[in-house]
Amino acid sequence: MDNMVNIVAIIQARMGSSRLPNKVLKNLPFFSSETLLSNIVNRLNEVKSINKIVVATTDKSSDNIIEEYCREKKISVFRGNEKNVLERFYIAARNYKADIILRFTGDNPIIDISLINESLNEFQREKNVDYLSLKNIPLGMGVEIFTFKALEKNYLNSIFEYEKEHVTPYFYKTCPQNFKILYLDKNKDEIPPLRFTVDTFEDYNFMCILFDELYSKNNFFGLKEILELREKKPWIFEINSSIMQKRVCATLDEEIEEAKRLLKKQDLNKAYKFLTENWRK
Repeated sequence: MDNMVNIVAIIQARMGSSRLPNKVLKNLPFFSSETLLSNIVNRLNEVKSINKIVVATTDKSSDNIIEEYCREKKISVFRGNEKNVLERFYIAARNYKADIILRFTGDNPIIDISLINESLNEFQREKNVDYLSLKNIPLGMGVEIFTFKALEKNYLNSIFEYEKEHVTPYFYKTCPQNFKILYLDKNKDEIPPLRFTVDTFEDYNFMCILFDELYSKNNFFGLKEILELREKKPWIFEINSSIMQKRVCATLDEEIEEAKRLLKKQDLNKAYKFLTENWRK
């Protein structure tokens, strides 16, 4: 792949959140001036192949504070549609003349630099890859990489709300046959199913403790250090282990199956029985 390609990392971020409002600018470590968002930017600055880091926030007035924060920190910022995040990504990538895009979200503050470098190297080594994603990695450490050409095809052809909200389902769920997709499977490393995203107060409390344990030793601690800590202090990882992650559902049938799963997990057996008996098989 041409060495002159423009590699742009785009971080989607907004202040609105139903479960943990204003999370992207919450302090991390707790007693510091750093935030969830600044930790992501700081880590991406360590990935030397990336030419530009852009925070893509919404055009809502409640997100003015994100734009102000980014300008104060000299971070490039783009503002666009709140609901159509795919459009926001596409226009941001087009404005910054991206050839390759790395997608991140503002609630995942411990993206692993070594995993990002590995993913970028594989993406550039393989010929004509449109989309790359990591598999079997803790939630919140994922890496997604795609070409601008693939993003444009995604943008022009996505019609469903879930595609526009979650940016990349058109690649891996709707029309994977239209793209050359590369999955880096980390299952061989026997990585446990841990949760490193921040959606709730439990997640944030867990993240603060994790930073208290590891940040002073290495500001850019990664999966290796976290797994070592888990061996020594496994109780820390129980703090947010019961949080259920939202799934991307494309159809009503998928939503019904997800609802049944959640009802069963919460021991809401009467509701589960009613839904099972009354919904079409």
